[in-house]
Amino acid sequence: MTEPVKSWSEEESGVYRGLSRYAVPERERQIEIMTSLVRAAEVDGPILDLCCGEGLLTEALMQAMPGASLHAYDGSRSMLEATKAGAGSPERLVTREIDLAASDWRRPDLAFRAILSSLAVHHLDDIGKQALFADLHAMLAPGCVFVLADVIRPTLPVGNEIAAELWDDVVKQRSLILDGTLEGYETFRSSDWNHFRHEELDPIDKPSTLVEHLDWLRSAGLADVDVHWMTAGQILLSGWKR
Repeated sequence: MTEPVKSWSEEESGVYRGLSRYAVPERERQIEIMTSLVRAAEVDGPILDLCCGEGLLTEALMQAMPGASLHAYDGSRSMLEATKAGAGSPERLVTREIDLAASDWRRPDLAFRAILSSLAVHHLDDIGKQALFADLHAMLAPGCVFVLADVIRPTLPVGNEIAAELWDDVVKQRSLILDGTLEGYETFRSSDWNHFRHEELDPIDKPSTLVEHLDWLRSAGLADVDVHWMTAGQILLSGWKR
């Protein structure tokens, strides 16, 4: 049985919106890669941004594919409001508040051209991830893609140390580039966001290894599973429904 997911609070959503511009490594490049993978899908159709957060990916997809409709799901009402506020074409946007671990939203009456998810699936346990991947495969049209960006669990302590150092370095660089100061980095550190530095994870975080992700995506029926980007204990993967 899947373990219950600790609720994500609106307070945490506010903290995320303030810190994510620093804490998400190469955020702009990740969005570019994800958008390019959607463009490569072989059929037209709606696109699902699963756990859309503040909506930056949704907005980029709407701009890149002006003919596509976007479905943005999230567990946070304030995140969905931010997504709607940033949407350039609100008539093409459908939003829905969901519980990621639940199954009621996994029965769409349409097949998606692409399903994308960023920094959310690690809140599910191993069984929950496997069930989700299988359900998402069923929600895709043939020839279409699932794209996952998320944090992972290194297999050895030395890997954990490397991920911790890399993540700190990334946030320092982004803080300096974006603001010219280390204030963003200091907030990141004081908020204990670099979970690779803590022996005990927050109960909401249940990251799995890279190899487990690859195995589970293939077991779910996805083909041509690939790794496109990886640093600081974070990955970007894709798999295709053939």
